[in-house]
Amino acid sequence: MEGAFVVIDAMSMLKKTSRTFFIPISRLVPGLKEAVASAYLCMRAIDEIEDHETLSDDMKVDLLMGVHDAFRSADVIDETRKLLAPHQGLLPDVSLRLDEWALLCPPTANPVVYRYIAMMSKQMAEWVHAGWTIRTEADLDGYTYSVAGMVGEMLSEIWFWFDGTKSDMNKAVAFGRGLQAVNILRNRDEDLERGVDFYPDGWGNKEMLKYTRRNLKIADSYLKDLKGGPALDFCKIPLKLAHATVNLISVGGNKLSRDAVMRLVNSVT
Repeated sequence: MEGAFVVIDAMSMLKKTSRTFFIPISRLVPGLKEAVASAYLCMRAIDEIEDHETLSDDMKVDLLMGVHDAFRSADVIDETRKLLAPHQGLLPDVSLRLDEWALLCPPTANPVVYRYIAMMSKQMAEWVHAGWTIRTEADLDGYTYSVAGMVGEMLSEIWFWFDGTKSDMNKAVAFGRGLQAVNILRNRDEDLERGVDFYPDGWGNKEMLKYTRRNLKIADSYLKDLKGGPALDFCKIPLKLAHATVNLISVGGNKLSRDAVMRLVNSVT
């Protein structure tokens, strides 16, 4: 019974933190649902540290590297609790409960999920230290890999862990990278207001839209390779929303309405 409450609590947090991923995660079968929910919430926890409005960059680096070390340690849960305990009242709830999200993961999936949490934490720390400086398309590729491309890789490993589903890792990276590029387009004004510019030098929306669509086209191929099963059921929802958002942005819009989201979800489920 306690495990059921943990899952319900995790889904409640997912609903608060991601309109895009709550729906496909909530539809996953038991076992796979816990693995993907754990991974998403852990990554959301460290993302909130990276994006925190009042933390100094030095503190962000220290915390992110601390998460990296904790998730590579022999006692992930205890080390994570010790790391975050002094920051009650400063970090958001999703970050402070990182140990709970880690515990949600099925034990046999821990090696995959924990390895990627450690990798992402370290690379996020490196981007904070570098001031998120993006000058070239190669820099943009590096950033979108660090925060999303490796999520695609992790999901591919989770699909294989769950039922042996095989997928192309390079296409998996493009799947994550394309979704992140949509976020960069959608959050352009807010990012500039906080002094962060994810566009390479000389780029405007035209170039970023081209970059995004190129990756989403590869993501379409990734889904075709999946053929069927829970992996495909999961991936087609955020990809459908990403394509629709790009089309909206290209004509001057920004964010899909809740009704539009539900229509799009219903069209692929």
